[in-house]
Amino acid sequence: MSGFGPEGPPAAPVLEGWSHLRTGKVRDLYQDESGRLLMVASDRISAFDWVLPTQIPDKGKILTAMTLWWFERIAQVAPNHVLSVEVPKEVVGRAVICRSLEMFPVECVARGYLTGSGLVEYRASSSVCGIQLPSGLVDGSRLTEPIFTPATKADIGDHDLNVSFEVMSEKIGIDDATELRRLTLAIYGLADEMCRSSGMILADTKFEFGRAEGRIYIADEVLTPDSSRFWPFETWAPGTAQPSFDKQFLRDWLAESGWDPNGEEDAPELPEEIVAKTRDRYLLAYERLTGSTFS
Repeated sequence: MSGFGPEGPPAAPVLEGWSHLRTGKVRDLYQDESGRLLMVASDRISAFDWVLPTQIPDKGKILTAMTLWWFERIAQVAPNHVLSVEVPKEVVGRAVICRSLEMFPVECVARGYLTGSGLVEYRASSSVCGIQLPSGLVDGSRLTEPIFTPATKADIGDHDLNVSFEVMSEKIGIDDATELRRLTLAIYGLADEMCRSSGMILADTKFEFGRAEGRIYIADEVLTPDSSRFWPFETWAPGTAQPSFDKQFLRDWLAESGWDPNGEEDAPELPEEIVAKTRDRYLLAYERLTGSTFS
């Protein structure tokens, strides 16, 4: 399974001075003669490891604006890969120029609340990624303290696999694993506090890191509705699925539609109402967090 439909990934736009390197689920990556990278956020959306055939208007611009907003605020914890936002006119607002990194082959996940794949694992073993948790936790329970639950990166169309810290250490080395865990939990702690001041809960989030010239940088996107679960604080109620400012709404619709992501049928087109409501949730996350109106 490629994650895309039978026609494969869409053609990336041609940008003068930039050579197209690859197309991911959401982003297109380019490189110039000097080795700098251009990362372009499309309006594509993925769910259950499929890239859906329907796009969400302005999604790429919202994600880029959110990521840049967060990069400024977490710079005290970790440097980021962005070099410039002076990008080709065709992709203004949805692209950044960044340094080339040797990426670590792991997703760095922080969880402050139990839900999603963590909840599934907890119900089976009372633990998540080898971390034993108290009994009696339910969907949406707040953990005593945030936990670090890494995952291996998967190819497009495959599932990321939750792993223990020990497995991660064997993959990248104990020193790097320890530093990535420290950075992940430090960034989560700062972001969680900022989200609470905006009336939101940061349930969990994932980061990607890479290295250049011996220094570790945070890369890709950070703390967006694509990579995080945001819940309104005022409606938080453990024991049930939480209303959200992320694409969980879309996942729920797909699950109720009867489509089987593990079956033979391609992902379905999204109705206009679902597209509009998904876009609204991304906008709400950005505007509630930043206090700014998206334009």
